[in-house]
Amino acid sequence: MKAAIFPSHPVLLVDDEEQFLASASFALRSEGISNLVLCQDSRKVLDLLSAEKYSLVVLDLVMPHVTGQELLAAMVEGWPQVPVVVTTALNEVETAVECMKAGAIDYLVKPVDATRLVTTVRRALEYGEVRKENDLLKHYLLSDKLEHPEAFREVITASGAMRSIFQYVEAIARTSLPVLITGETGVGKELIARALHRLSGRSGEFVAVNVAGVDDTLFSDTLFGHRRGAFTGADRDRKGLIEQAQNGTLFLDEIGDLRPESQVKLLRLLAEGKYYPLGADMPKLSDARIVVATHRDLRALQQTGSFRKDLFYRLQAHHVHIPPLRERPEDIPILAAHFLEAAARTLGKKPPTAPKELFPLLQSYPFPGNVRELEAMVFDAVSRHKGGTLSLETFKDRTGRKEKSAKDEGRCRESDSKIENGQHAPTFPANLPTLKQAERALIREALRRAQGNQTLAASLLGISRRALNNRLSRERRRTRE
Repeated sequence: MKAAIFPSHPVLLVDDEEQFLASASFALRSEGISNLVLCQDSRKVLDLLSAEKYSLVVLDLVMPHVTGQELLAAMVEGWPQVPVVVTTALNEVETAVECMKAGAIDYLVKPVDATRLVTTVRRALEYGEVRKENDLLKHYLLSDKLEHPEAFREVITASGAMRSIFQYVEAIARTSLPVLITGETGVGKELIARALHRLSGRSGEFVAVNVAGVDDTLFSDTLFGHRRGAFTGADRDRKGLIEQAQNGTLFLDEIGDLRPESQVKLLRLLAEGKYYPLGADMPKLSDARIVVATHRDLRALQQTGSFRKDLFYRLQAHHVHIPPLRERPEDIPILAAHFLEAAARTLGKKPPTAPKELFPLLQSYPFPGNVRELEAMVFDAVSRHKGGTLSLETFKDRTGRKEKSAKDEGRCRESDSKIENGQHAPTFPANLPTLKQAERALIREALRRAQGNQTLAASLLGISRRALNNRLSRERRRTRE
């Protein structure tokens, strides 16, 4: 029987040293990576890429005729979907950093250990497959409804609500009116702002600044700049961020924390399109698009007088509200899988296998920190991971879902004071259910949320697995009788 070819598209090895090509191809073929193309002349690389699809390129940096750095730049521009691993005999941190910034996904120093080479190539191939799957998923979900789904490439989602937001962002992207983006901490407000800028067609830069806790002088100097002599130490003119964002987008994060005196200046900028650098007598014109974001309730802040109503109405010419992660639980599995791959890649580990209980466990947690909290949770778990299947213990600690013993049940009930005193009391129909009926309903709901996983359902109910099993057994006996 003919040996299977792996991967389906070849791996391109580029190096001017024949000995390296021979040893590398032998090491890879010995481990089942048999679909290889060897290239000793760097001048032929771009023609090879144009003629055929490749799964991966392993590229030497120091070669005659065309250097690896030049080829890397051309590949990132022309074939961004093809992962690149660079090799070089120059053991310099600066070189590695430059290559990673330029688009390489990994870096090997010669002489390359055979095991390390195989591990790196396999990881790069897996990374390419994951990226291809993500691209296909995004295309399936978005391409029939969005004109430019690539603008949202940083936002990983399968949520219909998020796709509706993408459509709205596309519709408003080319207007010059301000945009207010609201949502809880960690939902990805800046990612939406960046997508908005990419779709705007503006030639200027995207400039972001967090205005929380910034006093009025610093706000004015940061945004509007100053003239020489405006204050002690101002020995030369300084451009503000609003000028750096000319014909681009100025993103002001945490706008709900902006000081009242600074709100007046921002209102003037929005109303007139003009601003005064500190120490200047003549105003400057600005055509930067203003996009702001906050996790706070601006309407409530108006009631207390800490946020101006006129500024609020100016800012919400367009309003994008991003739902929290708990309202789009369908995103949790794909985000967790993405972060598992990203964490493994960042930490230089093999991507761990996720246990089947992981996603139901995460979907039962409210995630007050949203996507950012999920990312931190996954990175922490992968950093502790040693091998094999990923442990659930870190996730249980973070979500408060550790299985409780019978002894702990009493303490668990005492800790739920908010429910007991009515702050978060559930609603009931006019005819109250009996205790037995309420217990059965709670167990059914816990099992539904846990997708049938009894250990997780028990933790949601605050009881031990054995206690839940006893209740289920009694219910089964009662049903048979």
